[in-house]
Parts: sequence; C-alpha cells; structure tokens
Amino acid sequence: MNIKYIIFLAFLAMACQSNVPEASVNAKQSVEISNNITNVKNKIFDDPAISVDYLMGKFDPKTDSRFVEIDTKHADRPNLLLRSEAYTAFLEMLAAAQKDGISFTIKSATRNFDYQKGIWERKWNGKTTVDGLKLNESLPDPHKRALKILEYSSMPGSSRHHWGTDLDINSFDNNYFEQGKGLAEYNWLVQNAHRFGFCQPYSPKDSNRPNGYQEEKWHWSFLPLSKTFTQQAELKLRDEMISGFDGAQAALSIGLIRNYVLGINKECYKFK
Repeated sequence: MNIKYIIFLAFLAMACQSNVPEASVNAKQSVEISNNITNVKNKIFDDPAISVDYLMGKFDPKTDSRFVEIDTKHADRPNLLLRSEAYTAFLEMLAAAQKDGISFTIKSATRNFDYQKGIWERKWNGKTTVDGLKLNESLPDPHKRALKILEYSSMPGSSRHHWGTDLDINSFDNNYFEQGKGLAEYNWLVQNAHRFGFCQPYSPKDSNRPNGYQEEKWHWSFLPLSKTFTQQAELKLRDEMISGFDGAQAALSIGLIRNYVLGINKECYKFK
C-alpha cells in the first residue's frame, strides 16, 4: 500500500482514539472520515509485477514456469495449461465433487493473445459461423458484428482466459446445465465452488450485471488470482490498447474494458 495512505490511516486511527470531546467532531466530519477510510481501502494500487502484456495475453504460457499442463484425464484434449495455483484448486474441487458423484472435464483453459485472435477472426471473417450465420455477410457493420461475437467470445487482449485463472467445464451450452446430469453438476458448483476459490464471472445478466458477455454456466474463475488481475486490468487497460486483429477498431465504440472486462459478477470482484 502507498506509504502516504498508511500514514493517513494511522493518523485517523490516532484521532479516533484521542480524548477530543465528541462535540468537536460533528456528524458531517464523521461521515467524511468514514468515506475517506473506505476510499483508501477500495483504492487499486499499481502492481508492477503484473504487466500489461501479461493482462493482454501477449506471452507464451508454454514457456512460463507459473503454468502447468493439465493431465489429459481431466481435459478433453492435450496441451491445455493453467496457472499452477488454479490447477491445484481445481483438483481439490474435483476430488470433493467425485465423492458426491459429480465429475468435471476441462474443455478450455489458458488462451493467449494469438489463440484468442484465431477464435475471433474466424468468427469475424465468416470462417466460423455464429448462430448459423457468416457474420461478414449478415452483419457488415463493424460495431454490430463485434457486439454479436462479444455475446460469448472476447476480443484478443481482453479475455480472462489470458491469465491462466479461468477454465471452461463440461459443456459450452447453457442448456446442458439446465437439466439432468448437467443441472446436478451446475448446482454442485453453485453450492461448493466458492470453497475452493472459484467464482462464475458471467452470471445471468440483470440489473446487477447489465453489461458484458451472456451468461456462461461453464466458465469458472480462480478468484485468489483473478481478482487481482481484474483490478490491475481496470487500472492499466484502455480501449485504445486493443489492436492487432480484424475488427479491433470496434473496441472504442463499445467501451470494451468498462462493459466487458469489468462487466462481471460482482462476487468475482470483491475488495476484502
């Protein structure tokens, strides 16, 4: 924490413990003191150890010692990677779930900038259809086309999957999690995932989460790491930094950082 804020808090603490008569601190001053303390607690401080390149996925996780490969018995394909802390927590969660007859398979994990660029541009250029449509033909307007892709896919440089903290489990279809086996799996996650540090960042959209991606019941984030990365993204990332792929210009008109990077479940972005 910045030394100036530490001194400020110490001063406030001393003032509160002094023998100054209560009448000398009026109600307005008390509110101001309380607000100042809250503002200090909620201040996001720059962590120089977390670079913009890391936040934007501009690195190779295969050569980063903080990442580990997911055992193929827990994934639907080889070569998937996670931050080691997130993977350890997932294995602990999986062991607990299996005792209750629930099992999880990781379908997607770390995706760096280049990987995300491939996903985005295939949709942007019509090579991958979206809701059965080639968007380069059905939505020629860049703003509208970007918004359609952003229902479920991030622009390169803005995905939580860059960080190695987020994973997709069992299915990419919300309908799967609304009945039968999938419903049991989702209910278990809702009731238990927090015990292992996981949170669903893309909860249902409502008045508490009006912006951002559509609900993703399959997407879970390891909060002990991702909360800090989210805070650093708020501090360091700007829409004009989003570049280097087809359709990037739409980030400015969309308000990508505010509405998508930060448009998450509030439970996944708590100050504690």
